[in-house]
Amino acid sequence: MLGIKYPIVQGAMARLPQAELVSAVSNAGGLGTLAALSLPSIEEFRQEIKTIKGLSDKPFCVNITISPRAKTTVYEDYIEAAIEEGVGIFEIAGGNPKPYMKRLKDAGAKVIDKVGRIKDARAAEDAGVDAVSVIGFEAGGRPGADRIGSMALIPMVVDSVKIPVIAGGGIGDARGFVAALALGAEGVLMGTRFMVSRECALPPETSKRFIEAKGNETVIVEHDAKFFGRVLPLVGGDRGKQTPEKGERGIGYGCGQAIGLIHDTPSVKQIIDCIISEASLIEQRLHT
Repeated sequence: MLGIKYPIVQGAMARLPQAELVSAVSNAGGLGTLAALSLPSIEEFRQEIKTIKGLSDKPFCVNITISPRAKTTVYEDYIEAAIEEGVGIFEIAGGNPKPYMKRLKDAGAKVIDKVGRIKDARAAEDAGVDAVSVIGFEAGGRPGADRIGSMALIPMVVDSVKIPVIAGGGIGDARGFVAALALGAEGVLMGTRFMVSRECALPPETSKRFIEAKGNETVIVEHDAKFFGRVLPLVGGDRGKQTPEKGERGIGYGCGQAIGLIHDTPSVKQIIDCIISEASLIEQRLHT
């Protein structure tokens, strides 16, 4: 459906330089994802798309994360610009995709809706999306509001919709990949694993912190009952004056519990190739 070799989707990386990572994932056979609203202007967004296309001739996705703080026209402007630049795959996250579906489908685009609740997956299907990404509570960034882990949530959603399901949350290697497929998903979404790669622009000290981190070190930061996130805190510093993209200490990066599975910084191609090759070995073991 998406024109990719492997059913592996990269989670959107907000507030980090993206073109090299997105193109690397797509070139390695997965689906790279550009976080649109992390680019502060339409002109910069268009340029980032052009840069990705200069690095890869493979399909990639544009993520539109809906925030109650932004005007609706902001999303429409980014969607229109992406369509004009030839983008054919979109991921809607954080809100209802329905207002944007007609324009996206008229343009022939494939639409994935990122959800964390069963009712949102059903609503997305009713709105006409092509697939849903289901994010369990293990995920970094904005995990599912119902706080259900991936092992239970993925099959619940698979049983509730007829469209393809992409599984996210706690997946960082071949074992998680195979488990997600066994639960009924058609593919996986990985953010944290791709953050710790050669092509991701994390500062060296932050990357080192990620590699040293254990799976129980991420924390939920709650702003209110409906708006919270999972982060890996960095140590020291004045938390109020730091920005994640600068990699300074004293802040938290969006990061999932899969961080406990990560012990090195390979290339994106090595990550994907390793998952696919090890998945074959797991399949052989399961058949013996």
